[in-house]
Amino acid sequence: LVVDDNAQNRALAQATLEDEGYEVLLADSGEAGVQAVQEHRPDCVLLDVRMPGTDGFAVCARIRALPDGSDTPIVFLTAHGDIEMAVAAMKAGAVDFLVKPFRTQALLDAVFAALERDRVRRNQQESLSSLRERFNALTLREKEVLLLVAAGWLNKQIALDFGISETMVKVHRANGLRKMH
Repeated sequence: LVVDDNAQNRALAQATLEDEGYEVLLADSGEAGVQAVQEHRPDCVLLDVRMPGTDGFAVCARIRALPDGSDTPIVFLTAHGDIEMAVAAMKAGAVDFLVKPFRTQALLDAVFAALERDRVRRNQQESLSSLRERFNALTLREKEVLLLVAAGWLNKQIALDFGISETMVKVHRANGLRKMH
């Protein structure tokens, strides 16, 4: 998603990215950018800092406040950048901060880094979701046993604490580990 009030800058970024095979959405204002993030959940946002109405930092804050927008990689673009603005962008979680006119390769590198960050984040979310599903499939006793095993407890300590045999602890442990993969 390219969010920029300047039509020429939007067209240049769009052409550059489409030449590399990326699908590009365009927004001509901060409000339109926030709406596009809500509707399309883009993998990366190229966001102009200085726009009439809502500036890029306010748009970034609104995207971060969205349920699915908090992790959206953002690359800030500006024609009037300074060190303070670059620092503010990085504190806002920007992947990169580019000054217009940007070099084509710099833009592509920033987008690639942003997309890679998003890919890693999505893989981690999938893994965590899968892990949660497997953990929720455990019985209460399997959960209790595995949590104590993870805390370093021995089978005989767990058996004594629960008032069950060490053999039953081993059964719950084995079943839990098998279900967790």
